[in-house]
Amino acid sequence: MRILIVDDSRAMRMIITRTLRQAGYKEHTVEEAGDGAAALDAIRASAPDIVMSDWNMPVMNGIELLEELQKNGPTPTFGFLTTEGSDEMRERARNAGAKFFITKPFTPEAFQEALAGVI
Repeated sequence: MRILIVDDSRAMRMIITRTLRQAGYKEHTVEEAGDGAAALDAIRASAPDIVMSDWNMPVMNGIELLEELQKNGPTPTFGFLTTEGSDEMRERARNAGAKFFITKPFTPEAFQEALAGVI
């Protein structure tokens, strides 16, 4: 299974990858993108199974990426990892098609819980 991590912070992408491994997802291929536009290009070139995206990023943010994928495909399983988790954001994410929402800081257990029905 291929997982695309989208975050403008290289350090955060590394932390997410490490946490995925700690949560038991060691056998999956992990790829990275630094913003929504780069992720969109990567997804259209070769769609991953899962996209784990930050919400706030330059160029194209996470919700814009998800909405673009819903309009013009492809539509991999998509979820958010973000520092913000207001009810309005969660609702907008669900309405746009997000399958999970993980708030930073996170733990391996939070990944296991959020991804249990996805992976």
